[in-house]
Amino acid sequence: MRNGGEDICQILYLMGIKPVWDGGTRRVIDLDVIPLSILSRPRVDVTIRISGMFRDSFPQLIDILSKAIKLISNLDENINENPLAKAFKKNNNIYRIFGSAPGSYGAGLQELISNSSWVDNNDLADAYLAWSSWIYDNNYENKFGRKELEKALKDIQVVIHNQDNKEHDILDSDDYYQFQGGLSASIKKITGKYPELYHGDLSKYGNSKISKLEKEIEKVLLTRVLNPKWIDGMMANGYKGAFEFAATIDYLYAYDATTNLVSNWCYESIYKSWLCDKKIKEFLESNNPWALKDIAERFIEIINRKMWIIESDEIKETLKTIINNTESKIEKEIFLNHLPNNEKP
Repeated sequence: MRNGGEDICQILYLMGIKPVWDGGTRRVIDLDVIPLSILSRPRVDVTIRISGMFRDSFPQLIDILSKAIKLISNLDENINENPLAKAFKKNNNIYRIFGSAPGSYGAGLQELISNSSWVDNNDLADAYLAWSSWIYDNNYENKFGRKELEKALKDIQVVIHNQDNKEHDILDSDDYYQFQGGLSASIKKITGKYPELYHGDLSKYGNSKISKLEKEIEKVLLTRVLNPKWIDGMMANGYKGAFEFAATIDYLYAYDATTNLVSNWCYESIYKSWLCDKKIKEFLESNNPWALKDIAERFIEIINRKMWIIESDEIKETLKTIINNTESKIEKEIFLNHLPNNEKP
């Protein structure tokens, strides 16, 4: 809704398709195949995981993508230059557009991540696959296709998620890790290895950039999470600002759980910047002890899951002390809140 159709253009061009425009209305009225001689590279077999909002808002674009897939899969070309046609000849039916069930939204990972109710990558992958296996095709409606999705993911080498604005980043929303991370975890379950993961920055018209996901994560840490200006801004917002500290850790942990791309440096830097800083620690404790407790508990979980390898147990002991202290403070506040006004100190 915000961008100029870059996602759709990217998908079509990877496949080797160009839109045909109505010159008067500037509407797409058809599609043309770009010959391999002009494309000068092999076509790319693209699998698309659409969101519930996209499904509800842009059914005409689903039709366009479905038509493009059929056009490319039926071309009589060298199969080494057209992997989509190769897959079609082998399986006789291919589906490349998947999403959540009609009327539902999301990718199914938020509850597992929030409650830490997962054991390994397979749990996260199974949740994602269960939520993402509805086929969207102009010949089908409400068709569940878990086997078809798994078949499409077997040959996936690269996963990209685009961001079309700079009002937020990949560590302040659960959407990013759920969709890109969930897809990554699913491919790991099916193939035994993670795909290459990329972040597309489409926020500046005419200056789109593609970078590796781990580099984007590190950039967000340096420019926001560890940035004194952001930290001071959150501290000026009291309870809600403290909540944003805890949410950021949760989303970083979630990306690591689903992609295995977060380095020790990331966790160590946040720990030292936030919890080893007396001013920040006191802010969290006084404004939102629940957030401080959540941060410390999440760090211990990250350590226990060996997502952050620490050199000594001192960090873990410090985190346990923070948890015990904040629990005492929370219990005291709850007790005082239940006292009659005339008995409160």
